[in-house]
Amino acid sequence: MQRYYVYILTSVSRNVMYVGVTNNLENRIAQHREGKTEGFTRRYRVNTLVYSEEYQYVEDAIAREKQIKGWRRSKKNTLVESVNPTWADLLVSPLIKDPSLRSG
Repeated sequence: MQRYYVYILTSVSRNVMYVGVTNNLENRIAQHREGKTEGFTRRYRVNTLVYSEEYQYVEDAIAREKQIKGWRRSKKNTLVESVNPTWADLLVSPLIKDPSLRSG
């Protein structure tokens, strides 16, 4: 079964946000981080994953992406902070939740 993701990226300084949709979240974030995407995310170095939602149907994911894109910045901030109050990179943080997994 295919899965679709709505995601929010931010820059290190958190002064810009990007909302997108994809069917392969890890691959898409890798593309952003490697600068393989033309435009906004590459120009402003927006590559820190701070929020994502999963959907079964692409139509639902696209509708949600459009909804979030229409929000004011403060509402987007509140959404991110509801699940990620420290704005941690979600592709890094879950891997080190267990202190026994850290090297050194």
